[in-house]
Amino acid sequence: MNPAEPAPTLLSSKVKPHHLARNAVVYVRQSTVQQVLNHRESTARQYALDRRAVQLGWPAASVVVVDDDQGCSGQTAAGRAGFAYLLSEVALNHVGIILGLETSRLARSNKDWHQLLEVCALFQTLLADQDGVYDPTNYNDRLLLGLKGTMSEAEIHLLRSRMYEGLLHKARRGAVYGHPPIGYIKGADGRFTLDPDEQVQSVVRLLFTQFERQGTVSGLLRWLVQHDMRIPVRPHQRDQRGQLQWRRPNRVTLQCLLHHPLYAGFYRFGHRTIDPRKKVPGKRQSGRTLRAPHDCLVLLPDHCPAYITAAQFWANQERLQQNRARADTLGAPRQGPALLSGLLRCGRCGYRLVVNYNNAHNGLRYNCHRALTCYGEPECQSLSGKRLDAFIAEQVLALLQPAALELHLAAAADLEQQRQALHQHWQQKLERAGYDAERAARQYGTVEPENRLVARELERRWDEALHAQRRLQQEYDQFCATQPARLTAAQREQIRQWAQDIPALWAAASTTAADRQRLIRMLIEQVEVTVQGQSEQVQLAITWAGGCVSRHPFVRSVNSYAQLADYPRLCARIEELRAQGRSMAEVAAALNTEGFLPPRRVTCFSGGMVAGLLARKYAQAGQSYGQQRAAALRPGEWLLGDLARHLGMPAATLHHWRKAGWVKARKLPTPDGLWAIWATGAERKRLARLRRHQQSQPNQDIPQELKTPQRPGKK
Repeated sequence: MNPAEPAPTLLSSKVKPHHLARNAVVYVRQSTVQQVLNHRESTARQYALDRRAVQLGWPAASVVVVDDDQGCSGQTAAGRAGFAYLLSEVALNHVGIILGLETSRLARSNKDWHQLLEVCALFQTLLADQDGVYDPTNYNDRLLLGLKGTMSEAEIHLLRSRMYEGLLHKARRGAVYGHPPIGYIKGADGRFTLDPDEQVQSVVRLLFTQFERQGTVSGLLRWLVQHDMRIPVRPHQRDQRGQLQWRRPNRVTLQCLLHHPLYAGFYRFGHRTIDPRKKVPGKRQSGRTLRAPHDCLVLLPDHCPAYITAAQFWANQERLQQNRARADTLGAPRQGPALLSGLLRCGRCGYRLVVNYNNAHNGLRYNCHRALTCYGEPECQSLSGKRLDAFIAEQVLALLQPAALELHLAAAADLEQQRQALHQHWQQKLERAGYDAERAARQYGTVEPENRLVARELERRWDEALHAQRRLQQEYDQFCATQPARLTAAQREQIRQWAQDIPALWAAASTTAADRQRLIRMLIEQVEVTVQGQSEQVQLAITWAGGCVSRHPFVRSVNSYAQLADYPRLCARIEELRAQGRSMAEVAAALNTEGFLPPRRVTCFSGGMVAGLLARKYAQAGQSYGQQRAAALRPGEWLLGDLARHLGMPAATLHHWRKAGWVKARKLPTPDGLWAIWATGAERKRLARLRRHQQSQPNQDIPQELKTPQRPGKK
């Protein structure tokens, strides 16, 4: 057909004048940018629909092309500006017909498709595709359009399902590879191989070795920063693809490396999934969740070159899982002084005891709050942490003492191996710096001397490479001076002395709380604690590594005397000693000799403590001090203070007479320990005469008859 000739008119009985009075909209969309660039024939067919509108009777000036959604998927209307504009124009009664190559161009979702049909039916807007023209207000056309929308939605599902099943079948053969992680490159056959750079391989192996030593990602990160270690990375971006770069370590990179099963030789596929609940409209990366290695769709062992063994990988996964701060895990070793954090189990309810610090971390207690937190019942049990930690430490040190020689040899070999690994890393860094300097020199040597524009820049790069090489050499020399590759005889002797005196090494200031916790966890799997009632008696069941269980009696500190298991025997013994006329200090000494201990068990009994115990005991029995004293006095006895007031003399003078033996006195078995003096009527008269003689004749000797007390019972 000659382009100059007018296009023939395709008459349709469904096109009415009121349709022609409005615009005709041609909707153009391709799902991806790759389709826009490569599938140009489909794009040209969609743009050619403007001629179809002219053939249906619309003037060319009334045809509008909407192509704002190029590169957008039709699964949802979110993020499609062209589709939103189309709906608004229909709702404003500006559109007489909508033309699309097929139904899938407008929408792949029944929700969006039927919304468009409702709006078009309301404003009497026609729809047209390559098969014909449809009126949404007509029942038959509406039914046909609904079927086309359903088929369009089902079509993408079938296409995706077919493509995904093919991809999964290929993955089960271990033939689908993405971007290689750190320490790997993609070979010519598309499979992963170890990075050919020797330093890259040594750094990756060193990361796994140090994680076994440090035990946590944070500890590994701190060690890398302390030794100025860098992580080898080959970016995936187009401008830097495959170029080796050394970047500072970070937590996310280390976590991804430790969780990746490829380093143990596993081929992994299907470790990422989309959680619709977390999906954010318009964000492609949102909603992604990671599956654990054993939950991946495909996990093939011994399929790729490995840096570590499979057993080491699963051990690392278990350690990472236990390091999480959850109720069902041990948690990572902390800097707090609690040695048994995560290891203590309640012997009553079976739940884990929690650590509580008070008094600026000087007070440590282990508490079982499960019943209190979940059911509002009283606290199950609790005990002081310092004494329990000291007891467990004694058991562990006693277990390690016979292995002092083996520990000495293992520690020396381990330290020397670690230093040699660091020296190897330094030497590789120096070798790389030397290579960079030689390459810069070769580049400078190949430039023409007359081309100073290039020569100056290459000379500057050469100088920078030489300066970096000299700086690295100086740093390595300093490192060698502080940490030689081989241990000296003095260092080996020091390690031997430390191994022989394990308790001193345990208590050394250089041994951190986290170091002690790691050692405890290597030897002990669990400690079960059962407090006998509210007493100080505790039963410990230590489950050692390997399954052996040892049981030990333990005595905790309590807050009150009544909680002591031997409290009745203690009270009876005090009463017995007091009945013998012993003083409070003498009673305390006897109790300490016989092995009695106060509740907190931080000191021995004193006279004041015995007096306080008796005072509380009598107070609980409802007796006052006056009643206690009155019950303790014998016939004819006076309290020292009462007798002094009766005779009108100072109590200190009467005390002097008691010490001199001029009165007959005994100490009362009461908490305050007052003195009782025997003083009947005749005895009181003698004491009165003695007092008058001292006042009237202070410088003369006192007659013997005034100084001699009468015998009790003599009237």
